[in-house]
Amino acid sequence: MKKVVIGFFVFLAVLLALAALVPLLFKDKIKQALDKEIAKNINASVVYATDDVSLSLFRDFPNMSLGVENLLVVGQDSFATDTLAKVPSFRMGLDLMSVITGNRVKVNSIKLDDPTIRLLVLKSGKANWDIFLTDTTTTAEADTAASDFRMAIKRWDINNGTLFYDDLSIPFGLAAYNVQHTGSGDFEKSVFDMKSQTTADRFVMTYDGVNYIENAVLDADVTMAMDLDKFLFTFKDNHIRINELPVQFAGTILMPEEDIDLDLTFKAADTDFRSVLSVVPGMFKEDFKDIKTEGNLSFDGYVKGRFNDTLMPGFGTELKVSEGMFKYPDLPQAARNINVDMRIDNPDGNMENTVVDVRKFHMDMGKNPIDARVLVKGIEVMQVDGNVKANIDLEEVTKVFPVEGMTLRGLLKVDADAKGTYSEKSMPVIDADMRLTNGYVKSKDFPAPIQNLSAVVNILNKTGNTDDTRINIERFNMTLDGEPLEGRMLVQGIEHPAFDGQIKGILDLEKLTKIFPQEGMTVTGRINANVAAKGKMTDIEAERYNNITANGTMGIKNLNFVSTDLPQGLKISSADAVFNNERIQLNNMNGFLGQSDFKASGTVSNYIGYALAENQSLRGNFNLSSNTFNVNEWMVDENTGQTTDATAEAEGVVAVPENLDITLNVDAKQVLYDNLKLSNVDGRVLVKDKVARLEAVKFNTLGGAFVASGSYNTQSLKQPLFDMKLDVQNLSFKEAFNAFNTIKVIAPIAGLLDGTFSTKFNFNGEIGQHMTPVFKTLDGSGIIDVVKAAVSDVKIVDQISRLTHFEELQNFVIQNKRIDAQIIDGSLVIRPFDMKVGDIQMTVGGSNNVNGNIDYVTALNVPAGKIGRELNTRLGSLIGNEALKTSDRITLNLNIGGTLSDPRVALAGGSAKGQAKDLVESVVKSKVDDAKMQLEQKKQQMQDSVRNELDRRRQEAEDKARQELEKKRLEAEKQIKKQATDKITDFLKPKAKPATPPAQPDTTKVQQ
Repeated sequence: MKKVVIGFFVFLAVLLALAALVPLLFKDKIKQALDKEIAKNINASVVYATDDVSLSLFRDFPNMSLGVENLLVVGQDSFATDTLAKVPSFRMGLDLMSVITGNRVKVNSIKLDDPTIRLLVLKSGKANWDIFLTDTTTTAEADTAASDFRMAIKRWDINNGTLFYDDLSIPFGLAAYNVQHTGSGDFEKSVFDMKSQTTADRFVMTYDGVNYIENAVLDADVTMAMDLDKFLFTFKDNHIRINELPVQFAGTILMPEEDIDLDLTFKAADTDFRSVLSVVPGMFKEDFKDIKTEGNLSFDGYVKGRFNDTLMPGFGTELKVSEGMFKYPDLPQAARNINVDMRIDNPDGNMENTVVDVRKFHMDMGKNPIDARVLVKGIEVMQVDGNVKANIDLEEVTKVFPVEGMTLRGLLKVDADAKGTYSEKSMPVIDADMRLTNGYVKSKDFPAPIQNLSAVVNILNKTGNTDDTRINIERFNMTLDGEPLEGRMLVQGIEHPAFDGQIKGILDLEKLTKIFPQEGMTVTGRINANVAAKGKMTDIEAERYNNITANGTMGIKNLNFVSTDLPQGLKISSADAVFNNERIQLNNMNGFLGQSDFKASGTVSNYIGYALAENQSLRGNFNLSSNTFNVNEWMVDENTGQTTDATAEAEGVVAVPENLDITLNVDAKQVLYDNLKLSNVDGRVLVKDKVARLEAVKFNTLGGAFVASGSYNTQSLKQPLFDMKLDVQNLSFKEAFNAFNTIKVIAPIAGLLDGTFSTKFNFNGEIGQHMTPVFKTLDGSGIIDVVKAAVSDVKIVDQISRLTHFEELQNFVIQNKRIDAQIIDGSLVIRPFDMKVGDIQMTVGGSNNVNGNIDYVTALNVPAGKIGRELNTRLGSLIGNEALKTSDRITLNLNIGGTLSDPRVALAGGSAKGQAKDLVESVVKSKVDDAKMQLEQKKQQMQDSVRNELDRRRQEAEDKARQELEKKRLEAEKQIKKQATDKITDFLKPKAKPATPPAQPDTTKVQQ
């Protein structure tokens, strides 16, 4: 017995060891098969990490469990940024013996935990789930190509899923949250029953932007007969419940190829009015179970026809409610006599044949009757015939329907009739009146009630022509905490409207935004306005402002504005504005932008065109002054809302606003930008056509005086441009190097010099996508006046000193020296300049580029006796010993390469007669000519590329126009042939004998 027990435990240990080893032995095989199947069948990016693939025998015994964590499926082409599926945990149950012995792995089950699936159909009909590759091989080849996976699924589960479906071509949408789904069926068979159970805590159905089912609870238990050979699916037993509305389906879905043939009917399985009330948006709440209801309903419909990229099936539904009633338990009155008779019908799937017919709608809201009917035929072009009449006491509405935390009072009367065609160029004949009297609105969240609320509105069109439409807000007035606001507006015409309106009163913005909350925004302050305007939109678009009447005044007091886009805040202590036809005169505005104080005054013109018409510019001229303006607090990280380092890379190009034509005359005592303090800032900034221009902006910083002019051009956000003209006086080399990135890149030697310089320099180029110059695109020229520069501990000079043994070159001072410079294709070119160090005459010239490489030539003209023995020997081999003996002065030609931190200095030649400046000038000129030639070649290549693209587009346009002309010619020929045929047919037809006219009495005879 003991041996048997020991043997059993040994067998168990071996079995457990095998169970642990099998996944390790077959993991690579299964992963290779999985990768192969994805590559062969899926046209999408399937993303998962090797470390997230696992195998286990214990999780789903006797199946082997294949797990993939953090699985992503991302579309391609139009859906390249669209995540089709995000599955934190994906598991397949694999038949163990098929893994061990077979060439094809048998999949028995699938389970997804917490998946998010987004299904999208574009307006073109293209779907993001259409990711399966079609087999382009022949049928015979396809038969021989066996899949590495064999689908024998008998069960699948989705736990806590989220599903989104959005069809932009209809437009229709679904969303389901916390979806629990289980399904079963034997996919090894061709004919079987598939059973599924689905629940969702929140279910939303949208059509054309309107939620028809909102936050509903879904419970579906469906059995379908599956015929995989025919791709025929038939509804059998099914129970689907949306909130308390049970719906049953019958019929079939046939998918032989790309088309889908639908033959479905549906109906409500309950005739209680309560069930349909539960799906009315806003009705199904926690206390719905306590609502008392009465009445009967019938609800049924159908979907029949073919669905593909070009066809829609026919559809229809009927809803009837008779003697409906609902009453909330805590409210005194009920909604009674609810009677609805409506149908939606589209027999052939052509959306223009859709009919929506609300034959009857009646409801008594307490003692207030509401009646309506409407018949609509068509979608793009609608034939409309309907009316609505309602007399509603708003106080009684709150006695029927719960409006939590709000008090409503007032009488609302609506009487509207419409009949005719609605399209882009026509509208129904319409006469609609809306009148609100003695309105009162008070919420627990309001600081004060809206009182004396009244409005008289009429919409009238007697002809059906859109330009004959008249919208008249005859009167609107209200009182907010004792402060009145009133207005009126008359608009005549739709395409070319004429307007006549006025608004007058006081707005307390804090109270108003508490009544009408604005997300991400806080506003306080008071506006006192009295503004009127009258005119025609055609005059505004043509800028005929003499035909416009506009006048009025506006005063602002203690306005505070903070938003997610403006977290620093805007404060306006006071401001006054006066309006007329052409401009707004802004007077005495003062306040703070963030922590920066400002005062402003000026004029704004074309404000009506800017506000009401398209592509018209707002023009203005302002004087802006500040004691201290801190630019740093406006460097805001878009993701965190926190201020950032001004030197950090900004994400994206800052665009100059379009449709602005503004001049700012700036006067600031101090401007803070990063670690710079600009004082006495004075100048002009112009904003127009997406270009910001500086005109002679003066300021002082780093001990120097600056005058800047230039522009920043964002007409192309992909290639923004800038140009700058600088006039700088008495600036420190090292402070300039530390403060300006451009100097660090273009002229890094400035960081090694002690002293000051002045410069007049013009340069231009492109701005990169991180708001820093693209240094390789820079071009410019100017002069640099070295006031004084002490050269000490500079590696280039140290290398020259070591080569020549001229110790005086290790430390020297340059004073009052003018240097000509150019920037060519991002490289700084220094024109040859002379200087003297003791008895050494030096000429220096050359260039350095944005990569840090230097390429300079230096000529040293020195007394012949100053040259040492070693250097003298090397020069003798270059220029001859006789020349050395007979010359008083010798010129050394040095080449300097490498980088500023690691320079390389070499003797390139010498002369006993040549002038140092001529030698350097010729070398530098050659380098400049080469650089210019390369730049011209780049420009020519770019121009050729642009020209080729323009030629291609022109050729496409010509080909398209030619095709259109040919099409019209063929149509004209066809029409002429038809007309000729019709005439010949008419000619050959036997002519009918004309009827004999009745005899007329002979009036010439005398009647007896």
